[in-house]
Amino acid sequence: MSTLIILKRIELNEVQSLLTISREMFFTAFAHLNNADDMAAYAAKAFTIEKLSDELNNPDSHFYFAWLDEQIAGYMKLNTNNAQTELQDTKALEIERIYVDARFQNRQMGKQLLQFATEKAIKYKCSYIWLGVWDANHNAIRFYERNGFQIFSSHDFMLGNDLQTDLLLKKTL
Repeated sequence: MSTLIILKRIELNEVQSLLTISREMFFTAFAHLNNADDMAAYAAKAFTIEKLSDELNNPDSHFYFAWLDEQIAGYMKLNTNNAQTELQDTKALEIERIYVDARFQNRQMGKQLLQFATEKAIKYKCSYIWLGVWDANHNAIRFYERNGFQIFSSHDFMLGNDLQTDLLLKKTL
């Protein structure tokens, strides 16, 4: 079943909603797979009003809510130029965060979010899109591979005190 979503850029005055959604979706996706203290420590740094406000104010970071049935069903953060977390290639677009609320999964929303990111990358004259995904998140890895992404590297990711590995995936446009 496919459902058309509406994507709207998140504005600074929506930072509280972004904070709430970010925390909820992060904990729903990963709390059952990780230590509660590590989750809390990471969230305390990554998901604060100050941090998200700084990110929203960065002209090279772009947040979008995915709306469905007048509800926020997901969100995405795209980075270009120096806002990218690692590569900082002017010809690249990074998908730093992409989440679909569990209640709305299996409706092709992830595919629509990737299509939107691809359209933005083309608009910004990027030659590829890249992202990092936890190596234990096998469903996400398969999803990205089915959508044309290939693993090209990896890096360390600290979740609280837990050293994890993120695979870096790339899709050439």
